[in-house]
Amino acid sequence: MASKLLRAVILGPPGSGKGTVCQRIAQSFGLQHLSSGHFLRENIKANTEVGDMAKQYIEKGLLVPDHVITRLMMSELENRRGEPWLLDGFPRTLVQAEALDKICELDLVITLNIPFETLKDRLSRRWIHPPSGRVYNLDFNPPHVHGIDDITGEPLVQQEDDKPEAVAARLRQYKDVAKPVIELYKSRGVLHQFSGTETNKIWPYVYTLFSNKITPIQSKEAY
Repeated sequence: MASKLLRAVILGPPGSGKGTVCQRIAQSFGLQHLSSGHFLRENIKANTEVGDMAKQYIEKGLLVPDHVITRLMMSELENRRGEPWLLDGFPRTLVQAEALDKICELDLVITLNIPFETLKDRLSRRWIHPPSGRVYNLDFNPPHVHGIDDITGEPLVQQEDDKPEAVAARLRQYKDVAKPVIELYKSRGVLHQFSGTETNKIWPYVYTLFSNKITPIQSKEAY
């Protein structure tokens, strides 16, 4: 292991394969995969103060505001001061990035650039199990039984915002918000951009980048 604790962030639009890349990085390099979506679900389920605040926005179909997400993530990161981690879904905005700056210095920021048509196709093939947040893709990660979660046997749903007409608006919104965050990390020299249409083709380059910073515990061929 590297003597310094690695602090990394992954950025990418919905459908970019971010979740898959995060899992592979976490398994290959022993990093904690910290997903803002996962922490949100956990806090909502546990009825914490910040979970209840977030729930009010989600129930109205609104984005959870910066101050709520930031508060949630800061407390999670405080609990993990001694662990190397990979952040997924945070920071999404410049305000969130500035808050993160106050508690740590990032070593690596990865952004996934995937063509719009690929994202549109992937999202239209995406089904989720809302209670757990498990995501299935009918092409490369289908459930064992169509429309049913592998673990609980409960039904899968397609989110309204994964339907084709909503995807374009989501991607535009992501680009607008992510642009200043990407520019910030680019100016600091920690940003690494990966482009392509297939996660398996992008993965070896991501693996090599991390290998230069931290000793792998699993080979990239494990996938």
